[in-house]
Amino acid sequence: MSEPVTLIPLDTQTGEPLYPPRPRKPAGPTAKFMFSHPAHVIALGLGSGLSRIAPGTSGTLWAWVAFIALSQWLGEFGWGVLIALSIPVGWWASTVTARNMGVLDPGNIVIDEIVAFWLVLWLVTPTSLVGQALAFGLFRYFDAAKPGPVGWADQLFHGLQADTDRFAWTKAGWGIMLDDLVAAGCTLMVIAIWRFA
Repeated sequence: MSEPVTLIPLDTQTGEPLYPPRPRKPAGPTAKFMFSHPAHVIALGLGSGLSRIAPGTSGTLWAWVAFIALSQWLGEFGWGVLIALSIPVGWWASTVTARNMGVLDPGNIVIDEIVAFWLVLWLVTPTSLVGQALAFGLFRYFDAAKPGPVGWADQLFHGLQADTDRFAWTKAGWGIMLDDLVAAGCTLMVIAIWRFA
């Protein structure tokens, strides 16, 4: 039995398909890709960025769980050092991973959400789990909706052309980190206004 044949109507003038097939959305990174380079493991949030649905939210949830777990051993100073080191390491990991994925700002890179939400939790501590949940909701709003300064930071490095700008991947790495740090700043500002109003 022969395979069924799908007929695609062609333009009589050019011979091109009248209804070209839609390009498929890339499947996203896999566990094999993640473990192929240490930068991928960091950028993809130890696998939290592999989520097919809302990887940014998954990365932020992972950051929250990690914060609660690590707070048993890290004090205020320890968190400050970890966050300070995580920003340049996150930039490096984001740069390498984006370049290896061939996408200037892949949604699966979540180290930016992780570091930014750690910053929020570190600066609002001590607070209850309810307070942390409110901080989570605010941060996700600013990161996803990108109002005002967050949108500005997000657009700052858009339009890069990796084939013509030799520093495009480096700039993309900073761009990936920057908008989430601005979202963290906006979250902290709203919490400060609420606390001290």
